[in-house]
Amino acid sequence: MPGPFATAILDHSRDERTAPLIQRDGEHAREHPIEDFYFGTASPDQDRTAFLLEHLEGPLVDLGSGAGRDPLFFQQRFETVAVEVDAALVDVMRDRGVEQAVVGDMFDLTANFEPDRFASALSFGTQVGLAKSMAGLRAFFADLAVVTTDDATAVVDSYDPTHPEASELLGYRDDEAEGLASRVMHFEYDGAVGETLLFRLFSPDRLATAAADAGWRVTTVRRAGGEHYEAVLEKD
Repeated sequence: MPGPFATAILDHSRDERTAPLIQRDGEHAREHPIEDFYFGTASPDQDRTAFLLEHLEGPLVDLGSGAGRDPLFFQQRFETVAVEVDAALVDVMRDRGVEQAVVGDMFDLTANFEPDRFASALSFGTQVGLAKSMAGLRAFFADLAVVTTDDATAVVDSYDPTHPEASELLGYRDDEAEGLASRVMHFEYDGAVGETLLFRLFSPDRLATAAADAGWRVTTVRRAGGEHYEAVLEKD
């Protein structure tokens, strides 16, 4: 059965949303902006989309695709495979017109895809934080290296814990290790409470270190403001 996050996305896609989707850490809570994050339309004149177009090509694997906003855009330009761990979200993407949407774990890509399958990869939504540790992040990049070509590119995003505004993030937890922190939260929707999620926050330097251990090199770090950043990687 889908959790509260997937259920909220499903209801929103059917115009049946009955309550706000809430992100909560103890007494601290905020409404999640579902419409802006998952149901907006990507277009080439948007700064973010133009940036991605510079660094991505097909075949593309989109990891943690949500409701399919990015796959709907990119599949018009080249082959795009959307991956989600929740079958309910895959159903939402298919209903919305995503041509290749599959159930899969972004942290176990070799279980679903053959070597050298993709020319580029996108993971947008700070899902790489679910790797939970530097070792987990290295393992993710190593797995990604197997299913991508020798000249592949990737774009991932995270929150930089060294930024002064990072501590204001909901669920923020400081860490003694330089360039690392955590976020702890859960989702609530229409009376249902989801499991507690742990996201690790990696600074660009820490992310680059983990990537380098798996044969990737960070070539560009883009900041659109605040603690959020996007990193472009190439095979080293």
